Amino acid sequence: MLEILYQDDEIVAVNKPANLAVHRSKFVGPDDAFLIDLLREQVEGRLHLAHRLDRATSGVLLVARSPEMASALGEQFMGRTVSKRYLAVVRGWPEPAEGTVDYPLPGSRDTGPRREATTDYRRLATVEVDIPLGRYDKQRYALVVAEPRTGRFRQIRKHFAHIHHPIVGDSQHGRGDHNRLFKQHFSSHRLLLHAERLTFEHPATGAPLSIEAGLDGTWQSLGIRFGWEDALRLRHG
Repeated sequence: MLEILYQDDEIVAVNKPANLAVHRSKFVGPDDAFLIDLLREQVEGRLHLAHRLDRATSGVLLVARSPEMASALGEQFMGRTVSKRYLAVVRGWPEPAEGTVDYPLPGSRDTGPRREATTDYRRLATVEVDIPLGRYDKQRYALVVAEPRTGRFRQIRKHFAHIHHPIVGDSQHGRGDHNRLFKQHFSSHRLLLHAERLTFEHPATGAPLSIEAGLDGTWQSLGIRFGWEDALRLRHG
C-alpha cells in the first residue's frame, strides 16, 4: 500500500518509495511495478501524473484527478512557482556550507543541448566515520537540503556530482566505492535523495498548500547512527 499524504476531489499526493518507477518509460523494464498502477488500485477514478520523480528517489509525488488539474499543476511547475525541498547525503563536506550550483544541463540525452539549471543547497549536518577507504583512514559525509529552481533531468544528482560531492547511492553519477561502503557498513541500498516537501497553490482553489513526506527506515537508521536526529526531525518512541 502506498502512503497517501493528501487527498481531495482534485489531487492526490503520495510518498513514493525509493526504487519504484512512476510509470512506464524507456528507462524501466516491461515487467516492473509502477506507482501509477499501484495507486489506481487504492484510489478510485481517473489519475494523471502531475510531475515526475526518478525511480531511485523517494518523497512527495503529485497526481491529479483530471487532465485539467494536471495541466494547471504542470503550469505551476513550468512557471517555477512550486517550491521543492529535497534531502540528500553527499560525500564530503560541501564548502561553502550554503551556496548555489549554477551549471547548465542537457536533457535525458547527454548529447542534447544544455539549458540553464540552478540548485540552491545548504549543509545541515556532517559526520566523519572511522572506516578506511582508498588513501583516507576516515570518510566524511554531509546531510544537505537542496532546493532546485529549475527542473532538469536528474538535476540535483548531476549538480552535486559536478561540485565533487556526489549523492551517496547514486549509481549513475556517484562513487561506487562510497556506495558500497554504505551498503556494507550501514545497510543502505538506496539513493539517499528524498523529496521532503512540495509547496504550491491548489489548482482548483488557489489556496497555498504544503505537503511533506516522512523518511523511510534507511534514512531513520542513518540519522540515528550519525547523530542527525535533530537535523532530520526524527522522533523516538
